[in-house]
Order: sequence, then C-alpha cells, then structure tokens
Amino acid sequence: METTFDRRAEDLGNIVALEHVNLAVPDQQRANLFYVTGLGLTRDPFLMTGTSNMWINIGKSQVHLPVGPAQMLRGRIGMVIPERDAMVRRLSRVRRHLEGTRFDFTERDEFVDVCCPWGNRIRCHQPGDGLGAMKLGVAYVEFQVPAGSADGIARFYSQIMGAPVAVNNDPEGRAAHVTVGNCQQFIFRETSALLPDYDGHHVQIYIADFSGPYRKLLERGLITEESDQHQYRFRNIFDPDNGRTLYMLEHEVRSMRHPLYGRPLVNRNPSQNNADYQPGHDAFLS
Repeated sequence: METTFDRRAEDLGNIVALEHVNLAVPDQQRANLFYVTGLGLTRDPFLMTGTSNMWINIGKSQVHLPVGPAQMLRGRIGMVIPERDAMVRRLSRVRRHLEGTRFDFTERDEFVDVCCPWGNRIRCHQPGDGLGAMKLGVAYVEFQVPAGSADGIARFYSQIMGAPVAVNNDPEGRAAHVTVGNCQQFIFRETSALLPDYDGHHVQIYIADFSGPYRKLLERGLITEESDQHQYRFRNIFDPDNGRTLYMLEHEVRSMRHPLYGRPLVNRNPSQNNADYQPGHDAFLS
C-alpha cells in the first residue's frame, strides 16, 4: 500500500530564518552577566567584540545588544536552552550581581520565565517541548498586539512577505502564528492592555524572494532604509485589505546572498569550567 504524506507540512515559505533580535542595553557588563554567565549563551568571538555592542549567539540565531537607552520588546523571546537545572543554578548565582535591576526568574512546569536586568521577558524551554527539533536557539518571538489585529497581521505576512500563517485561539487568547524559519515563529498575540510606544527595537530575517516584498512595500512608500544591495528595512505592518497600519516593528530584511547568511556561529558548552574541565567538551554539540 502506498504511503501518503502531507507535503505541505514541509513548506517553509519565503522567510527562511530569523537571525537576530536587536535590543539596546545601557550596560554591557550586566548584559554579559545575564546572557552569558546566567543563561549560558555565547558572546560572538569574531564580530562586535568592543564595548559598544555585543552579539550573543544562541544556536543559529543571535541577540544583538548595542549600547543605548534600554529598549523593551512588547512581548517575549522564546528560547530553547538545554539542561534546565544547570541553567537555573547559573541564574541563581548571578542574582546577587544583578541586585537593583529588574532581573528575576520563575520556574514553571513546562518552562522557566526569565526577566532581563531591563525588563525584557524570555521564556526558556527544554528541547523537545513541542518546538520541533531545535536543541538551542530562538524558537519564537511573541509580540503583544492590539485586540482585533491578528487577522490583518496574518494577511500582511501571507500576502506581502509570502510566509505561511495561521490564526487561532488558545488559552492565552487569539494569535497570528507566522513561520519565519525552520522551527521558528513570530507570534502576534492580541491584548486589550494599553501597549507602550514603539521604541525602535528590531528583528532581522532572511528571505528567499528578496525583491517581491520589496516592490510591494516600495509602492506603498514603506521602505525606511535602503541599506545596501543585500538589505533593506521597513517598520509598518499593515492590513492589505484596507492599508491600515496595525503594528510597528522594524524588520531588517536580508537576501540569501548576504555575506552573513549561513555564517557558522560558535556555541559553547556552559557546563564546562576550569575546576572540572573535560577535554573535548568546550563546544555545544547539537
């Protein structure tokens, strides 16, 4: 008997990777304590090694942390980080060094909710917690959006960006889910709460059809930066049905010909230490 498959389940769509989330921070030392010492992630050893910016590797993605007034993501970043107990011990050890900040963490049954020193929320999952085959990385970025906007946002990513989308209701409310890479999503979750003003934080994606979305955005006057041959930026997420802006979020859009596309990222094994060193175990092995 011939086996049948749902081939659509393998469709990735036009957005092939979420590469980084960019959040300005006022203090690089505290950022290092939180992201590297606490969460156990890795500072990129090759690029942005000074004191004005810090690139934090997490699997195949990054968090970029330039120096500036603290930026706040209106939502949370969902990360997959293995060895939950070890991560909780690391976070416990940095607590005293981050006193006086907004740093905190709470253990829950299915994940650990963490708050960075400036209030950005990160939800840390174990590999295999319903997030696909990812072992270490950024699985999703969840944004709080105004009530009634999820369907229009879904139309934007489907019709303008060429990404697979789904809108559904779950215990946390109505949300648009956008595929932005293998095992990666943007989640736009509706809320009735008053949202803070957009402060300029951004996300960076790679897309296969680079010129198609560009033309659609350009004809509406929505390209905000002509960065170079391989990159452009836009901010307005709008409903294609009526042109109404629904949400502001800067997208740094890169082609797959960008020199940084697919650059291998160094990820360390955070359990390795000088007191109990094991040769050959410095790197994280997926």
